[in-house]
Amino acid sequence: MIKIIATSDWHLGNLFHGNDRLPEHKHFLNWLLCQMAEQQPDALLVAGDVFDNGNPSAAAQSAYYEFLADATQTCPKTHIIITAGNHDSASRLEAPRPLLARHKVEIRGNVHREWKTDPDGSNGIWQINYDDLIIPITNQEGEQIVVLAVPYLRSDVVQNANYSQGVNDFLRSLTARARACYPDKKLVMMAHMYATGAEIAKTDASEKIIIGGQEEVNMEGWTDHPDYLTCGHIHKRQNIWSTNWAHYSGSVLPMSFAEKDYTHGVDLVTLKDGQPIQVEQLVYVPQHKLVVLPEDDAELTPYKLKKLIERSLKDRENSLFDEAFDYVTLKVKLEKVSNDDIKELEDLIHTKNAVLCKIQKIIPQLELSTITGTQQLKSIDDILNRDPMETLREAYLIEHGTDMSEDQTALLTNLLNGIKNEPND
Repeated sequence: MIKIIATSDWHLGNLFHGNDRLPEHKHFLNWLLCQMAEQQPDALLVAGDVFDNGNPSAAAQSAYYEFLADATQTCPKTHIIITAGNHDSASRLEAPRPLLARHKVEIRGNVHREWKTDPDGSNGIWQINYDDLIIPITNQEGEQIVVLAVPYLRSDVVQNANYSQGVNDFLRSLTARARACYPDKKLVMMAHMYATGAEIAKTDASEKIIIGGQEEVNMEGWTDHPDYLTCGHIHKRQNIWSTNWAHYSGSVLPMSFAEKDYTHGVDLVTLKDGQPIQVEQLVYVPQHKLVVLPEDDAELTPYKLKKLIERSLKDRENSLFDEAFDYVTLKVKLEKVSNDDIKELEDLIHTKNAVLCKIQKIIPQLELSTITGTQQLKSIDDILNRDPMETLREAYLIEHGTDMSEDQTALLTNLLNGIKNEPND
């Protein structure tokens, strides 16, 4: 039996609405160390987005290396394999690879290639070193599996006009190579990509999906696939392509309020000869809960909002946060709540064991056809020929729920006239 802990999307160094999450990440990493100590896995797989950006802070890098030092000491028999995600700097992540490899920590940030030509120097082609991504893992009982460690595949590596087809070709070639080298071994692939059909947050999404789905990958119908695929990039834990062999482990912390109801943790993957692969989530409860007040779109008066805040949030003790304060979004409807009311609500939340991340101002639905001067826009010509002052008036009304003052109208009129009268170069 071989046991694997699979995880991804740590996003070390992330700021949540301006709040440093380093203590939260350390809380998770300490929890993960406890899970490793208890489970004693044969491998820990981290499938990309270790860091939140390509130039992480010294503090974020320190937390990362402290974890690796603790993990290799706590579980010296565990192999640790880490690949780069789209948020990571592949070269930065891979830089300490020779040193870490001596401690059973394998890093794959880049896909290494060599330019090959015919003897006469013609017909050059990039030849991918697939063997570098094939990592055999042997446990104390002598059982062996093979891990295919695939970092995020950028377009310069895929080199195909159709990104999905390019990734398909790459992963199938890698799998075929591994099966040729290890014909009787189970293959576990780790990758970082946006699988077609994956469920993402509909609003405030933080997975950074490429516009138009240009980097979606569809691998339905792949029959000679690895025995198991653990994947990073999508933050909600779920199966991929409606299969039971491909799976997102999900992010370890919610990355936006749209993810507040996700279940977080890591996957415990168990491989036994002659049995289906078993996958169990080890659930992690983040240090800070995400709270949206109100949870629905109820139109609450300031009085009712205050009551809701009092009922939902704990008071601070001695004016200090404890280690489990909440992150809060407050939703207010401008028709019901004035700016003075909002200030009072902010002050109230500041007495609670909570951090106010944002105030979501809900604009009342307006019947635009009743706005003076509104015209139907049916063509580009309608837009180009429309009075820009009319557009500005409507935008202001929609944003603020009231008309511009005379001074504001005069100021914008003068500005527009000045732009209109500027000489063309």
